Amino acid sequence: MNNKTIPIPTSRALKKLGEDLKNARKRRRITTKLAAERANISRTTLTKIEKGDAGVSMGAYAKVLFILGLISHLADMVDIRFDKLGMTLETEHLPKRVRHRNRS
Repeated sequence: MNNKTIPIPTSRALKKLGEDLKNARKRRRITTKLAAERANISRTTLTKIEKGDAGVSMGAYAKVLFILGLISHLADMVDIRFDKLGMTLETEHLPKRVRHRNRS
């Protein structure tokens, strides 16, 4: 997938993710060769990830997160605690009153 065929905010988010992953790898003093080997991906794929390429599988991104010790962030990404819109929508549909039904 070409980055031009996806929404601009999505492209920006992937670019930021790629830059953040690259910086995290560098902070850990891990070379691209070693990171690619540990993640069992090619250096070309790692380079694409670090550029935020939308054509790279989510699994490859997940492998890089794992080798950097950041996989828990992926698992929590859409956790209910961080889904403000979902919680707002759910709250809007709560009943106005709750009645106890007699079962006779």
